[in-house]
Amino acid sequence: MTWQNPLRDPRDRRLPRIAGPCGLVLFGVTGDLSRKKLMPAIYDLANRGLLPPGFSLVGFARRDWADQDFAQIVHDSVKEHARTEFREEVWEQLSEGVRFVPGSFDDPEAFERLRATVDELDAARGTDGNHAFYLAIPPGSFGTVVQRLKQHGLADVPDGSWRRVVVEKPFGHDLESARELDRALSEVFPEDSIFRIDHYLGKETVQNILAIRFANTVFEPIWNANYVDHVQITMAEDGGIGGRAGYYDGIGAARDVIQNHLLQLMALVAMEEPPAFDAKTLRLEKQKLLSSIVLPRRLDLTTARGQYVGGWAGGEKVLGFLEEEGMPPGSTTESYAAVTLNVENRRWAGVPFYLRTGKRLGRRVTEVAVVFKRAPHLPFSATSTEELTQNAIVVRVQPDEGMTVRFGSKVPGTTLEIRDVSMDFAYGGSFTEASPEAYERLILDVLLGDPPLFPRHEEVELSWQILDPVLEAWARKGKPDPYPAGTWGPESADAMLRRDGRVWRRP
Repeated sequence: MTWQNPLRDPRDRRLPRIAGPCGLVLFGVTGDLSRKKLMPAIYDLANRGLLPPGFSLVGFARRDWADQDFAQIVHDSVKEHARTEFREEVWEQLSEGVRFVPGSFDDPEAFERLRATVDELDAARGTDGNHAFYLAIPPGSFGTVVQRLKQHGLADVPDGSWRRVVVEKPFGHDLESARELDRALSEVFPEDSIFRIDHYLGKETVQNILAIRFANTVFEPIWNANYVDHVQITMAEDGGIGGRAGYYDGIGAARDVIQNHLLQLMALVAMEEPPAFDAKTLRLEKQKLLSSIVLPRRLDLTTARGQYVGGWAGGEKVLGFLEEEGMPPGSTTESYAAVTLNVENRRWAGVPFYLRTGKRLGRRVTEVAVVFKRAPHLPFSATSTEELTQNAIVVRVQPDEGMTVRFGSKVPGTTLEIRDVSMDFAYGGSFTEASPEAYERLILDVLLGDPPLFPRHEEVELSWQILDPVLEAWARKGKPDPYPAGTWGPESADAMLRRDGRVWRRP
C-alpha cells in the first residue's frame, strides 16, 4: 500500500480553502455593513491569499460615481476597518477588479449596465461566469432586486458556472412574511444557491461549541438533563439604538436577535451529535432540535420585555429609548427581551433554556452558560460550602473569546472551606493566530459554495413558529416594562427566573 501524505489530501480541512474564479456584486455599498464589515473582509481574504487573482468586486448604488470613485471608497473602508495589515501590492491587485454601476433597484437600464459589467469581467478578469449577489439592503427590497436579476438574465447560470444570492437578516418579521420572502427568492434561485447570512454562526467561538461538545469525552456525557439544571444564553449590548430608530422601531430585540442569533446558538448547544459535519447533517440536527422546542403555557410569567429609560451607562448620562432621535414617543417596541424555552426530547426534558438580549445593559457580552445541578449529597457541614454555587461551563462568544469552567475547591488553610474557582481558556492566550472575522469565513463559504453555517428556510420558519406566539402575547399586553440604562434589564426578567428558584448570571 502506498503511503499518502495527508497534507495532499483534498479532504483535509486543516488546509486553507481558496476560492476559484469568481466575482461579488454588492448591493448597498454605501451602508455601514458594507463599509465596516464586507469590504474589509474581502480585503482580508485577499491579503490571506484566499481569493483568486482575478477576483472582481462590483458595487451597485444610487450614486454618481465612476469606478475610481468606488475604488477609493473601498480603499478608505479597508484601511480603516481591515483586520490584517494593509499592503499596497494586495490592494493594487484587488483594485484592478473593482467596478461600480450607478442606479436604483427599479431602474431596468441600471441592471442592463450591471449585466454588461459582469460580462466584461468574465472576459477581462476570467471570472468564468461565477458571481454572487450580496443584498446588503433592507429586506423589503429583496424581492425587487432578485426579480430584476431574473429579468435581465443575471440569475441565469452559464454552463459549468454558478450564480448565488446572499441575504442578510432579518428574514421577515413573522412566519408569514418569512414565507413570502422565501417564495420571492426561490422563484429566481434554487435553494442551494440561496445563502442566508447569520454572522454569529461565523464566529470562531460559536463553532467552538461543537468542538467542545463532540471532541471531548469529559463534556458530552454530562450534557443532558441528568446533570444540567438549566442553560442561559445571553447577548447583551451596552450601547443604545443610536441613529437606527427608523430600522429598530417595530422590529425590537426579540425579532432582531432571539429569532436568529440566540435560537441558532441554542440549536448548536442542544442538538444531537450529527453523523458527519457536512451541511446537510448539521442542518438536519438543528431542525430536529428547533422542532422540539415548546413554549410554556403562561407566557406572561415566562417571558419579559423592557425599554431602557435615561440613566448612566459607561460613566456618562444617556437618553432613554423613547428619547432617541427618530423614535416615536409612543413606541411599544422592546429594547430588552427574555424568553423561557423547553425542549421536548429525552436529552433535555425538564431543563429550561433562558434566552435574553437587550440594549443599554451592564456591559457588552455574548455567552452561553450551562449550569449544572447541585451534588445530590454533600458530606460537608453547611458552613463549609455556604459560598459554593452551582458548577457551570460558560462559553464566551464575545468579547474575550474563550471558555470558563466553574467548580468548587478547598480554600488553603487548616479549616475545611469550599469556594468557587474557575479554569479559564482564552483564544488569545492559547493560539498565536488571530481569529478571522465572521464575515471573512462566511463570504469565503459563499464563494466556495460551502453552506454549513447558513440556515435554510426550514430553520427560519421553525424559529418564527417559536417566536410568533410570544410577539402576539406581548402585542396584547401593551407597553414594555422600563429599566434604567446601565442595569441588567427590567424587574420582570428577574422575577421570571425567581419563580423557578434561579437567578440570572451577571457576566
